Amino acid sequence: MSGTQVGWIGLGSMGIGMSKNLQKYLASTSAPALLYTNRTLSRGESLKALGAVPFETVKEVASKSEIIFSCVSNDAVLQETANEIIASGDIKGKIYVDCSTVHPDTSVKIAEQISAAGGEFVAAPVFGASPMAEAGKLIFVIAGPETATTKIAPYLKDVMGRSVISMGTVVSQSSLLKIAGNICVVSFMEVISEAHVFAEKTGLGSAILETMIGDMFGPVLESYSKRLTTGAYAPEPNGKAGFDVALAMKDARHALNCAKTAGTRLEVSEVALKNMEAASKYGEELGGRPLDSSSMYGTLRREAGLDFYTDLCKERDAKK
Repeated sequence: MSGTQVGWIGLGSMGIGMSKNLQKYLASTSAPALLYTNRTLSRGESLKALGAVPFETVKEVASKSEIIFSCVSNDAVLQETANEIIASGDIKGKIYVDCSTVHPDTSVKIAEQISAAGGEFVAAPVFGASPMAEAGKLIFVIAGPETATTKIAPYLKDVMGRSVISMGTVVSQSSLLKIAGNICVVSFMEVISEAHVFAEKTGLGSAILETMIGDMFGPVLESYSKRLTTGAYAPEPNGKAGFDVALAMKDARHALNCAKTAGTRLEVSEVALKNMEAASKYGEELGGRPLDSSSMYGTLRREAGLDFYTDLCKERDAKK
């Protein structure tokens, strides 16, 4: 594997951390430097500083790489990326690994197209926010041909992730598990947001509620609570969301679509999506301010007669 050329496509909030950890690993094993591209190439300056090599186009990265990773924003961008990989030349024997969160049908379609062109496709969505990507602590959910999943294994556990969940050879299964996980996450955020508004309106207070959440439910749910209490749900005007609300809404719609197809309902997800949509609309009214996936908290605050932004947010923004 030490001579294998690896490529990377997509340097969003997740992709940048993942690719940096991958490049560090490649350098430590004396493997060829990671080749990368992104719509805004300057986004990769920190990756370039580690020794990775930038290219202007997907086709260039794909033509020069044997294993190609991507982490992109949505299904349409994934389809566009796959088209460019296929158009890059002969991809026979190449492996395309996508770490994006997309609809299961999209994963199946891309797998068929890559396979027809002679390559192998692995669906490898990840659990974890951008800090976990930066720390190399993501959870990978992989599905695809065993020949391909075996070859990419050295780049996952203890490199970009802390564990790998194998879902076999049917690529739609990894996408479905990722969607199931997102159902849990968006539901947790909705319920914790409701509890915080309840605590503020009743006079209980957010601080003691957060202590209880941490003691009772552990560090993961406590971290969700902190997205509200630290103001991360509504970043400063020129800031960047940890996980943009637009992407969270896309994920929620995928979940609702899959549930409808399966003949069931996700009522908490429906409520959470409605509240995220209201938050997004409010952000646009304020000039397009960035909002996190947890911004349903602001919607719930407004519905309870509170300001969308907490005092902490307003004090923070006033200093800018």
